[in-house]
Amino acid sequence: MKKVRRRYLALEIDSGELFDSREFLDAVWSAVLKLYGEYGASRVGLALIDYDMEKRFAVIRTVHTAVDMVRTALASMTRIGNKPVAIHILRVSGTIRSLYTKTKK
Repeated sequence: MKKVRRRYLALEIDSGELFDSREFLDAVWSAVLKLYGEYGASRVGLALIDYDMEKRFAVIRTVHTAVDMVRTALASMTRIGNKPVAIHILRVSGTIRSLYTKTKK
């Protein structure tokens, strides 16, 4: 059995509104579902690792083969609920430790 290689994405949430972690993750999942369907979403292995509402910072985990799919889905997000939003990917890393040291968050 092969080892699952994961990637961690540091995200900046650019919006004038605040969102809780559930709203944010549901919006990311719906963007992935809209672009790739259920089969594509099942291959992503998406998980929310860290979410800071005040700093507008999030860390998500995905499978290394689906990084491009997740990046595309995040770029396509323009709204969470009825609130406008833009998601910026700050850094992609193979470990959480190096992700935090490189982003200084």
